[in-house]
Amino acid sequence: MLDINKTINDPDLIAHDPEGHMYGLKPWSRQIAQIQARLEGLGELSETQWRVVLGLRGLYRKNGRAGNVRQLVRTLEKDFAIEGGHRYLYEMFPAGPITQGSRLAGVPPPPNSNDPSFGWSG
Repeated sequence: MLDINKTINDPDLIAHDPEGHMYGLKPWSRQIAQIQARLEGLGELSETQWRVVLGLRGLYRKNGRAGNVRQLVRTLEKDFAIEGGHRYLYEMFPAGPITQGSRLAGVPPPPNSNDPSFGWSG
């Protein structure tokens, strides 16, 4: 059971419940993400794809929903610059590293991320 006094006094507890799920989001696990990846035709997620998924979750946990999709794209491109940046991200996530990655990460995508240049929201 969540202690409301601890929640009020500890801002880190506001971001997620005692089981580690972020408040306001559907329950998420690696298994759920993997099932979704298979349904979307990605097969088994590679370690690099997991880096994107877990990175998006970490950014959401730290900053909340991204207000600027371009900034999130630039962050991912910078993190994967050695591997090929933008092109490499789209090879891993053909439906868009932001839209598809957010869906697999169980976090809401930034506003306007259904723009074709960022991937479909299907």
